[in-house]
Amino acid sequence: MLLSIKTKLKLNESQKTMMSKHAGIARFTYNWGLATWQNLYNDGLKPDKYLLKKFFNNHVKPEYTWIKEKGICQKITQYAFDNLGNAFQRFFKGQGKYPRFKKKGINDSFTIDASGKPIPVGGKSIKLPTIGWVRTYECLPHTTCKSITISRTADSWFIAFTYEQEHELIAKKHSVVGVDLGVKELATLSTGVVFANPKHYKQNLAQLKRLSKRHCRKEKGSNNRHKSKIKLAKHHAKITNLRKDTLHKITTYLCKNHAKIVVEDLNVSGMMSNHNLAQAIADCGFYEFKRQLEYKAQKFGCEIIVADRWYPSSKTCSVCGHQQEMPLKQRVFQCGNCGYSIDRDLNASINLSRLAKA
Repeated sequence: MLLSIKTKLKLNESQKTMMSKHAGIARFTYNWGLATWQNLYNDGLKPDKYLLKKFFNNHVKPEYTWIKEKGICQKITQYAFDNLGNAFQRFFKGQGKYPRFKKKGINDSFTIDASGKPIPVGGKSIKLPTIGWVRTYECLPHTTCKSITISRTADSWFIAFTYEQEHELIAKKHSVVGVDLGVKELATLSTGVVFANPKHYKQNLAQLKRLSKRHCRKEKGSNNRHKSKIKLAKHHAKITNLRKDTLHKITTYLCKNHAKIVVEDLNVSGMMSNHNLAQAIADCGFYEFKRQLEYKAQKFGCEIIVADRWYPSSKTCSVCGHQQEMPLKQRVFQCGNCGYSIDRDLNASINLSRLAKA
């Protein structure tokens, strides 16, 4: 199966400048393509990425000599049009919003390749096409890849690529497990294991407010404002990394130790409409949890079972099957039929685990 890896690059100032130039060319190409697409559509034509790519290479690219500067990989313009075409394709399918123009310093990235040839990677150094040798902070697996994507977060540059990896068949300790996700406890398993919700955003909210206030007070266009912007972006990246680290540990534990995993089909967008809980729900990262669980299930050889969205796992007694109303504030399930008392989340996870046996 194809898996991706992303790690931080160890660059000097000249290399950072070169990366910024590549990202700037990719951003310029994408924005030019989007503006031209809109103009052609308004004139009654039906543009596509191939038409824009051909016109750009033949008529626009020769006018801008800085695109063909020494050390610049010319493949970045090709991938910029591919990204624009994919964005419109997702929009037409109803999977995303209408493409927007890219801004400098926000999600800067570009993709390069070696004209169809495989790119060897491995160790703490990698030779990028045209750019040359760059170093990483951690060792990369010795393999080959077709293309490499380089992106920037705050003032750090990261490298990402996909490579073929074999399945890891691991003996499972448990045959079935039900997983109940929540805000108070991030994940409660039917086996009795509970993963607490660290609430990284809430824990760092005070520091974020201070940094945001300092950033707003800086004069626009000044060096101090740019420094405060980087500092604020670093803190946001820290919170994101902490949240992803927590989710990676939980999903890896689930897929390595359980043959079948039953999870709920949560309506995250609908849950976010509750403004009293929106911040807490967003801090949990339910979508990222499900995404990690899906690809790790293929990697470690386990099965994911998604329960129906309307399955009453929290309202059903795990002993007698009696159903009753359960307000969100009520954290203990007290069965009105048999009198059985159990934690609300544990009761729901047990009911979910039984769906695998049904």
